[in-house]
Amino acid sequence: MEKITKETYLQWYRDMNFWRRFEDKCRSLYLKQKIRGFLHLYNGQEALPAGFLHAMQPGKDSVVTAYRCHVWPMAMGVDPKRIMAELCGKETGTSNGLGGSMHVFSKDHKFYGGHGIVGGQIPLGAGIAFGDKFNNRDGVTICLFGDGAARQGTLHETFNMAMNWKLPVVFVCENNQYAMGTSVARTANHLDLYKLGLGYEMPSFVVDGMDPVKVAEAAYEAVERARRGDGPTFLDIRTYRFRGHSMSDAEPYRTKEEVEQYKNEDPILAVQHAILENKYATQEELDKIMEEVKADVEACEKFAEDSAYPSPDTMYKYTYSQQDYPFIDKYENN
Repeated sequence: MEKITKETYLQWYRDMNFWRRFEDKCRSLYLKQKIRGFLHLYNGQEALPAGFLHAMQPGKDSVVTAYRCHVWPMAMGVDPKRIMAELCGKETGTSNGLGGSMHVFSKDHKFYGGHGIVGGQIPLGAGIAFGDKFNNRDGVTICLFGDGAARQGTLHETFNMAMNWKLPVVFVCENNQYAMGTSVARTANHLDLYKLGLGYEMPSFVVDGMDPVKVAEAAYEAVERARRGDGPTFLDIRTYRFRGHSMSDAEPYRTKEEVEQYKNEDPILAVQHAILENKYATQEELDKIMEEVKADVEACEKFAEDSAYPSPDTMYKYTYSQQDYPFIDKYENN
């Protein structure tokens, strides 16, 4: 793994703060009804993409995740302006405004969604990895899912197949401790989700998801194991979301005291502390970075606001392969 340097920490500080501010802006736009439907925010979990991207090879490796999917594509290189436009349903969005918050996608950046079906992305991650292995592309797939999705039967089928075929995939449980409003403790008789991989003799580990350094170290070992042909790894990454499951979540299942306690472990504060302690930058220099971050987020908002909504024809263009739309013609004629 490349050494974690001053430049790494400063990039993490910029990226993680941008991601946090971006999500906060999305929340504001949702409350103004400029973003519709569902909205799942990533606040508190920023150490995962920060750490993983330090260990991955962008352009070669792939990512597939669930519906809490705004930050990961930005980490993979997708233009955040286009992501903001997608959330607002605008034609300049990553899917021309047709996907919305839960279905961000970019083939060019090897980010394969954004999936609304709980656990639906788990076999897809194995499939992407199979494609890389079959075509000798030397790529590794990072397949992310939540602790709730870990209870889906398809996880076991996928784990078995991935180990049997030694697929180049890293399975990552973003274990933020609550599946919507149900705690991990209420879904099984143990709290250690990493044990789900042990039955398949899959290397499985617990990782501190509030520390990007520890995430990077674990990610590197798992990615390299997959790349050299030794098969998958399962990482149970313990993190915490500071916002509710979605914007409609009143959070009756946890206390404010619990949330505040975890905010003391905020990964952004940890990065900031490391920067100041090691004298990588002064507080004034960090404040300047924050001013730039704020301006960048405002530019994303302006881009989305100024973009047009897609025309009705856009829906047909990207739904049907036959441009004469035979089903629609038949329906209208009857």
